[in-house]
Amino acid sequence: MKKQEDRKPHRLVLVLFPLQGHTTPMLQLGYALHSKGFAITIAHTRVNSPNPSNHPHFDFLPLSDDTHYSDKSGTPNIYDIESINLNCKAPLQEFLELQKTSHSQVDGIIHDSLMYFAATVANHVQIPNLVLRTSTAAFLQAYLALPRLFAEGYIPFQDSMLHELVPRLNPLRFKDLPVSRENMEDTMKFIEIARNFKSSSAMIMNTMDCLEQLPLFQLQQHFQVPLFGIGPLSKVASASSTSFLEEESSCIAWLNNQTAKSVLYVSKGSLAMSDEKEFTETAWGLANSEQPFLWVVRPGSVSGSDWTELLPRGFLEHVGERGLILKWAPQKEVLAHSAVGGFWTHCGWNSTMESLSEGVPMISSPQFFDQKVIARYITHVWKVGFELDGVLERGDVDKSIRRLMTGREGDEMRQRAIELKHMINVSILEGGSSYNSLNDLTEFLLTNKIQHN
Repeated sequence: MKKQEDRKPHRLVLVLFPLQGHTTPMLQLGYALHSKGFAITIAHTRVNSPNPSNHPHFDFLPLSDDTHYSDKSGTPNIYDIESINLNCKAPLQEFLELQKTSHSQVDGIIHDSLMYFAATVANHVQIPNLVLRTSTAAFLQAYLALPRLFAEGYIPFQDSMLHELVPRLNPLRFKDLPVSRENMEDTMKFIEIARNFKSSSAMIMNTMDCLEQLPLFQLQQHFQVPLFGIGPLSKVASASSTSFLEEESSCIAWLNNQTAKSVLYVSKGSLAMSDEKEFTETAWGLANSEQPFLWVVRPGSVSGSDWTELLPRGFLEHVGERGLILKWAPQKEVLAHSAVGGFWTHCGWNSTMESLSEGVPMISSPQFFDQKVIARYITHVWKVGFELDGVLERGDVDKSIRRLMTGREGDEMRQRAIELKHMINVSILEGGSSYNSLNDLTEFLLTNKIQHN
C-alpha cells in the first residue's frame, strides 16, 4: 500500500493573481513543473479565470472571491488586492483541509507575490509555501530600498531630483522608483508585502543570471531563503495560450510578406490607456516614419472610443498596406518572426523577456509599477533600447522609430539584443543557470514535501 502511495504524483497548488502579466508566468511555471512529474492544481479567482480547456493537464480550483474588482476595473489598487486576499482565504483553506482528510495530500503551494493569503493558509495546514515573483529582481530590490530612502530623507523627493541617481541603487533615478508621491500609504503597504517574503519556504523568479546576476545575489543575501531564477518562463515551458484576449493569428500572414527586420511591432500591454491626443500623435508618428508597423490597439484602451474610431482622418489612406492594426496579437510568435526588427513596448516584464529572448531591440514607454525600473535596465544596463518619455509628439515618435529601425544606433542595439538572446538560450540548455535552477527547484519541492509529511 505504501508503495502505491509513493507512486502518486506530488501535487502542487499554484495560486494566480488575476492580471495578464501575473497569470501568464504562473501558468508557464505550472507547465515547467508538470514536465518534471508534478500534478498541478490551478487556484484562481473568478475574475479573469483561465480557460480549463486550454490546459487539459491541470486541475482547476475556482476561489469564491466576493470582491468589487472586475475585469473592467483596470489596474487594481491596494484595496482591491486586500479584498481579493481576504475573500480567497477560506475557500483555499477548506480545499486543502479536505484534501488532507481524503488522503490526497497537497505537497506545496506556489503563490503569486500579491496573493499573500496563500502563505498563511500553507502555514496553517503545514505545507511548504513558495512565492513567485513575476517581475525583475531589480524591481524588488528597489522596493526593499524604499524604507532606507525614507529614513535618510530622500523620500518624498522634489521634482528637481527626478533625474538624479538614487544613492546605492545605480542605475535607477528617483523618477524610476516604484513609489507614489501622491499616496505614500499604498506604497508602505506594498513594502510590507515584499518584506514578508522572508517567511516563505523559497522564492521563484522569472529571471536569470545573465540578466540580473548581482540583484539576484543581493536578494538571496537579504531574504536568506532559497531563490530560484528560472526564467525566461516563456522559453522554459511550452504552454498553451494564456491570453485573456483572443489572439489574431492572421497577422502572421501579413508579416510573411514583409522584408526581414523591417517591421516595428507596437503594443502597450493589457492595462495601459491612451487619451485621444496621444493616440493621434502615435498614429501620425507611425505614418510619417515610413516604416512598416504592426500596431496592437486593445479594445477600450483609447479613452472615448471602443477601438479605432478616433484614428485621424486620412491616416489609413496614408499608410495603406504598410501598416496593420489589430486588437491583440500572438506576441511570442510575432517577436520571433524574422520580419520584426523592433518593439515599441510599455516595458512589462513578460513583454521585455519575450523581446530579449528573440533578440529584438526596444523603444520603451513605461507607465507604472515595475515598468520604469525595467525601462532603465533596457536603456542603461542591457543597452538594447532607448526611452521615449514624456508627452508624445508625432515628430518625436517619427524620429524614435527611424532611430531604432534604420539608424546605426539601432543596428548596434539590435546586435547587443542578439547577443543577449544567445546568452538566454544558453541559460535554458542543459548545464545553464536556468536549467540548473529548475532542477534545483524540483529537488527542493520533493525534499521539503518529505520533511513536512
